[in-house]
Amino acid sequence: QMRLMEFGGGLVQPGESLVLSCVASGFTLDRATMGWFRRAPAKEREAIFCVSPRDGTTLYSDSVKGRFTISRDFGTNTMSLHMNRLKPEDTAVYYCAYRPDKNCHMHATAYDQWGQGTQVTVSS
Repeated sequence: QMRLMEFGGGLVQPGESLVLSCVASGFTLDRATMGWFRRAPAKEREAIFCVSPRDGTTLYSDSVKGRFTISRDFGTNTMSLHMNRLKPEDTAVYYCAYRPDKNCHMHATAYDQWGQGTQVTVSS
């Protein structure tokens, strides 16, 4: 059974950093197209990142490019989102997701497995 679980959310001040982890089970990350999404209050779910196993292609949204990066540990089957220079507008529930196709896609409807989400709040 496929399962995703996110960890690492919390309250941080503007300018600080935070790392979110997504632990996968039931499949292996090295063969999976994975995405990170977030949903801010009163807003639609936003795609912020995708990585394809086909050639390691990564896509980032403009809102996080240059501040957020991802890493994958195939030994622990964990994908991490490294968030730097956080801003109040980064406040959201963050989700990792799995897409069965091997190509990246930056829309939530293209993903069919989701974690429960973890809250990130950026506030002074």
